[in-house]
Amino acid sequence: MELEATRTAQTTRPNWTALIDEIVEGKWTNPETGKLARVPYESIVIEESLDGQEADLVAGLGLGERFTVVADTNTWDAMGARVAGALRSLGPVETVVLDHPHADMANAEDLGRTLHGADAVIAVGSGTINDLCKFVTAKAGKRYAVFGTAASMNGYTSTTASMTLDSGLKVSLPSQGPAGFFVDLGVSARAPRHLSASGFADCLVRSVAQVDWWMSHRLLSTLYSAVPYIIQEEDEVELNARAAGIATGDIAANGYLHRVLTLCGLGVSFTGMSNHGSMGEHQISHYIDCFAGADHPGTLHGQQVGVATLTMARLQRHFLDSETAPFIHPTRINPIDMARRMGPDIAAQCFEELKGKIFDERGAARINETFAEIWPTLRAELNAFALPVADMEKLLSDAGGPMTSRDLGLPVARYREAVIHSREMRNRYSFLDVAADAGILEDFAAGEA
Repeated sequence: MELEATRTAQTTRPNWTALIDEIVEGKWTNPETGKLARVPYESIVIEESLDGQEADLVAGLGLGERFTVVADTNTWDAMGARVAGALRSLGPVETVVLDHPHADMANAEDLGRTLHGADAVIAVGSGTINDLCKFVTAKAGKRYAVFGTAASMNGYTSTTASMTLDSGLKVSLPSQGPAGFFVDLGVSARAPRHLSASGFADCLVRSVAQVDWWMSHRLLSTLYSAVPYIIQEEDEVELNARAAGIATGDIAANGYLHRVLTLCGLGVSFTGMSNHGSMGEHQISHYIDCFAGADHPGTLHGQQVGVATLTMARLQRHFLDSETAPFIHPTRINPIDMARRMGPDIAAQCFEELKGKIFDERGAARINETFAEIWPTLRAELNAFALPVADMEKLLSDAGGPMTSRDLGLPVARYREAVIHSREMRNRYSFLDVAADAGILEDFAAGEA
């Protein structure tokens, strides 16, 4: 009976890369094009344990004969030392252990010099380590692989890197995906709980980002694709059912979390952009990262995104609960005030970015005409994408994520500033823009804490 139970457990164990394998191997048909998918990855492996498999996983990529393992002080202890030890069976191994690095241009330049003579680069870490390695290796024309140590963000399989420019502006820069992405779920489940909660918040974004993106598409004819949502739809349901397991380090919860994060990252390969998982809520978090200064509590981007996601859900409900179409006025943005808050260089760069969504009298009239014409249909379409706010609040709470700016340790005034002004940072059109041009955003923000 014991042997039978073991066999049953083995046969019912989830295949954590189902569908992912089909996409990576070019066997999945894109329903929008009718053609087989093509993504720039060679191997994605997610298993309960990779202990003893590290060398074989890397060897199969043919990256080179000399290996440089890049980690930080935390990820070195979590998995870096183990990976470096395993790779010595393949050839010489050098190690680079960074001390509390940031994904900025100065650190990228330093790492670029360090890796100048490197052959095969193996990153061991999550957001910062992965962004630095993918950005530096892409510039140098080198390939790399990454062993993820936490389910803290969806950038492992993204072809962009989130980097802070010398000016202080945080942007997504063209980069490359890893040749191999490997996840030991045991390692991820043992990571500090706030890391997985941060990744869960990046998944909870789907609802509000899809509402913003579809609204922008219907109103301004911006590009929209359903493919990123199609590939993660079933797993989102499974993940949300296990939200409480994120807070307790449950293996299955972390498995579904990694699946959704991975599929979300793969979505960028189909669209060339991150809009499907990054709209108004991410703009709020980016504003905090760029302009909170000494008030920044040191929280992760995903933690801030979780709080901002709830804010966006409430803002969207303000409009979606009304049968009356939104009505906007000509856009009022003060470049002088932008320069005061952002600094003149960043303000000038951002103002160029957002020019496409500044509407004069005629432009506002066109928007209002479109809103009035399509609002009953558009409202129904957007409601179909949206999760109830109360459900989102419970999910984030169950996962152990911060719920308010106070939970983040961020002054409430700073958070409200981010809600009001974050739309000035990017050209993506969201309900933040609609609310601002409708004249209600400041009053709405005054109720957010």
